[in-house]
Amino acid sequence: MSTPFLELLQSKITTIFKTYSPEFSEFRGDTILKIDKKAIVELASFLKYDEQLQFILCEDITAVDWAEGRERFSVVYHVFSLSASFRLRIMCSVEENDLKIDSVTSVWKSASWNERETYDMYGITFNNHPDMRRMYMPEEFEYHPLRKEFPVMGIPGSLPLPKK
Repeated sequence: MSTPFLELLQSKITTIFKTYSPEFSEFRGDTILKIDKKAIVELASFLKYDEQLQFILCEDITAVDWAEGRERFSVVYHVFSLSASFRLRIMCSVEENDLKIDSVTSVWKSASWNERETYDMYGITFNNHPDMRRMYMPEEFEYHPLRKEFPVMGIPGSLPLPKK
C-alpha cells in the first residue's frame, strides 16, 4: 500500500542511490529496501539526517543465513522514522567469502550491541566498529551458533561447561 511518505522515500532513495541498485518491495505490510552493502553508511546517514525522512531510531540489526542460493547471508536493519511513524527494513547481501560490512555505529550509537550480537552469532564482521568482540560466546569459541550448519543441539565438547 503506497503512502505519500513511502513515495517520497522511494523517490529520494532511487534518485540519490541509483548506482547502488536499490530495490523496494513489500512483504506482509513491511517495506523492504535491498541495497548494495557498500552504500550502508551513506544510506544510514541520509535516512537519519534528511529533514523529510528522519529515521532517527535504529531498532535492530541482525542477519539471515539463507543456507543456499545466490547469496548466503543478508544483514538486516530495522529503522524507524518517529516523525512519519514509518518502519523500514534494509537488507544488504554479504557473500560467504567476504563476511564484512561497514558499521553504522557512527550514525546510530544503538547499532553497537546489535552489530556485536550479529558478529557473535553469524560471524559477520562490521568494519570500523568501536568494540568488535563476542557478546555471548567466549572469544576462543570457533563457531557461530545461528548459522545453518551449526547443529541445533550444539557440538559436544566445543564449549567447556562450568564446574559444580
